[in-house]
Amino acid sequence: MKFEKKSLLFLEEYLNTASPTGYEHQGQKVWMDYIKPYVDKIESDHYGTCYGIINPEADFRVVIEAHADEISWYVNYITDEGLIYVIRNGGSDQMIAPSKVVHIHGEKGIVKGVFGWPAIHTRGVNSDEPIPKLENIFIDCGATTKKEVEDLGVFVGSMITYPDEFFELNDRYFVCRALDNRIGGFMIAEVARLLKQNKKKLPFGLYITNSVQEEVGLYGADMIADTIKPNIAIVTDVTHDTTTPMIEKKKEGDQKCGNGPVIFFAPSVHHTLRELIVDTAKKKKIPYQRAAASRATGTDTDAFAHSNGGVPSALISLPLRYMHTTVEMVSKEDVANVIHLIYETLLKIKPDMILKYHQHK
Repeated sequence: MKFEKKSLLFLEEYLNTASPTGYEHQGQKVWMDYIKPYVDKIESDHYGTCYGIINPEADFRVVIEAHADEISWYVNYITDEGLIYVIRNGGSDQMIAPSKVVHIHGEKGIVKGVFGWPAIHTRGVNSDEPIPKLENIFIDCGATTKKEVEDLGVFVGSMITYPDEFFELNDRYFVCRALDNRIGGFMIAEVARLLKQNKKKLPFGLYITNSVQEEVGLYGADMIADTIKPNIAIVTDVTHDTTTPMIEKKKEGDQKCGNGPVIFFAPSVHHTLRELIVDTAKKKKIPYQRAAASRATGTDTDAFAHSNGGVPSALISLPLRYMHTTVEMVSKEDVANVIHLIYETLLKIKPDMILKYHQHK
């Protein structure tokens, strides 16, 4: 699967730029710089959600959306001995923390640290063996006192991210932390690029939206939906590849990397929009998978759907392995197909579409 060199360079820089929830600014700058040539106008709100607009004067507004933030940790407590205890910022996984290198974003710049863990010899390999929990994982930044930590510019409230960077695996997968969901930001940016490159004229305003603070409650999407007031929203996020070990398909469904975009069925997903997406996939011979969500999708789809008295919304997900770890994996082919599916769906949307389920004379 070939991507343009410029696109891949953007993806690598974008993924490698730390953008923890609430501190997405650096990543958003990289994203805005990339999409600028492909849109008529760029806007951002007070909390950092950014969006590029094509046809800003149009009355009918369509959003394609991803979220920009990655999970991280906050410094929560510094011991007298200079060790750091943390709390989550989003769904950070304590199980993967021991022995990970971290970047602490201090007031004087980045401070390196490590999540320490007692040696196997000292903890006893038996049923009583300790497991990583929020209350027993800690960061050692080489300091021996609390004052030393603070002299480094690290205080309670400092943000902590993993430095793990982008690479490709077996020419089949992209691997990185924060593919959830900066890969979504990449895909919607590529849709904007293709529309420009192919000189497509849309009969509506398109808002390519990269929202903040999804990982802590869909807050960025909640805010921006009220600002844009879209008529339609198509959201892209990641979902689980359920074919790897220790995942129960009866509970998590049956989705696999390489088998195509995942089209969701859920109360917040609008039938007319979803059927348009499915029909587009069939006609354009784009492989796709199906998944269901019982109450909420857990994505920004819910925020858009429930905003402004109800906005017809749909969710196209990208299968991903090892979510909320530093080795998240997605299929390059699936990435290309999500881009293709969103692009082709947009070409079928008309401002006079009938979006109400019931028509009254």
